[in-house]
Amino acid sequence: MEFGISFLPDVAPETMSASEYYQGVLALSRLADRLGYSHVKMTEHYLHPYGGYCPSPLNFLTAVAAQTERIRLMTGCLLPSFHHPVKIASYTAMVDAISNGRLDVGYARAYLPYEFETFDVPMDGSRERFEATIAAVTELWTEENATRETPFFSYRDATTLPRSVQAPHPPTYVAAVRTPSSFSRIGELGHGLLITPGGLDMPADRVRAYREAFQPRTAAMPEPRVVASLPLLVGETDAEANRLADRYLQNYLDVWTSAVDSWNNVSSSDYASYSGMSRFLRTMSGTDLRLTGSAIVGTPDTVIERIHRFVEQVGQVDTILWQVDFGGMPYDVAAPSLQLFADEVMPKLAV
Repeated sequence: MEFGISFLPDVAPETMSASEYYQGVLALSRLADRLGYSHVKMTEHYLHPYGGYCPSPLNFLTAVAAQTERIRLMTGCLLPSFHHPVKIASYTAMVDAISNGRLDVGYARAYLPYEFETFDVPMDGSRERFEATIAAVTELWTEENATRETPFFSYRDATTLPRSVQAPHPPTYVAAVRTPSSFSRIGELGHGLLITPGGLDMPADRVRAYREAFQPRTAAMPEPRVVASLPLLVGETDAEANRLADRYLQNYLDVWTSAVDSWNNVSSSDYASYSGMSRFLRTMSGTDLRLTGSAIVGTPDTVIERIHRFVEQVGQVDTILWQVDFGGMPYDVAAPSLQLFADEVMPKLAV
């Protein structure tokens, strides 16, 4: 199993400036590179403290590429529904070239109503738009003089530049949360799977369905791969780690709940189970995230035991990417946790 780091900004200007946030997560990326972590991942969101500090994961990952040597770079996730495929293919190939072939491209369907409204993209039909865009990007990476005509975009005789360093193209992953058919569909399309339990039930049956449905489409993803993202805080004592984590987990939960309040008066046939999300999250606390195993917290020995428990609940996981910026956690809290995990946990799990 590999271990990397994952970022999802959840701070507002009044709690942390953008410059302070970026400097902290870039420093954590450099530290993770030195300590042997496998990946650094950044998400895409807009208009709200939930993710709003990273409207462009590719811009951020370009900065990481310039400051690191070996760690892989992952978008987690790009939101294809808000972009033309020629731009996605071109921008991702550029980062792949700058990093000398270190990019993994993760996609998500987007789920926040205010983002769809702002970009004037209907939520109904977003699944079809999402799949059409990803298929077009893959074609643009690998073909010359490509032509597509869809209800969502069109282009003729397009040969994007630059071409990616990785052949035939960067590995691709797609995020899934709840709907069982989404997990199977990701496998059928030959993508890697991204999961973030986040207080929801552990999706063991859905992960299994993904693996059973997997059909390799290109050499970029020859076999199924599951990548999970979870908050992590490792401390010298369980009590101290719990005290710190619960505070930042509650901050994270509050910001996330505020973002999904936008579902309160919205419904969509493509998002049948999302309308009650805000009410569900309000029944939880930061402590609940820790107690349900949706966050991994404690001493190195406790963390090892909880990782084993998580894998038993979810099934085979190839990579865990630790969320280390949750709740506005500053560098001086996150860095010792990353160091302790690398020193005391990774060697024991590698045995």
